[in-house]
Amino acid sequence: MSETGESDDSRWEYTLSVPNDPRAVTICRRALCLILTLHGLPHLAEVAELVATELVTNAVQHTEGPAAIRLRWARGVLRVGVWDADPTPPDPARPGALDERGRGLALVQDCANGWGWHLLGRAQDPRGTGKFIWCELTTAA
Repeated sequence: MSETGESDDSRWEYTLSVPNDPRAVTICRRALCLILTLHGLPHLAEVAELVATELVTNAVQHTEGPAAIRLRWARGVLRVGVWDADPTPPDPARPGALDERGRGLALVQDCANGWGWHLLGRAQDPRGTGKFIWCELTTAA
């Protein structure tokens, strides 16, 4: 057993489909907080909510299609991932001091223990196309 009450080999995964609707960001954030609380991981909720909010907001604001958020817990690592239908690579460039937009991925980079992305499928692939952006949070401080 870990300090959180979770057994070290416990694993779980949740996926939530996200419509292209700004209200989806709040729904995802609240669902994430509830999931982490019920799994005995409330100490990860604040930073997980922040990174998930940034990733889902990017998907809703910068694409026209649906998206999905996936939360996966395994071996003391929470992976938060967001799929969207746009294959355009994310731009991790840091915004200027006066820029009001473009801070999302910089926040993800600063808050997560690791992050990345990859393209999904091809047009003829039944799973669709797009990209999956993920970040990992560990229980270690």
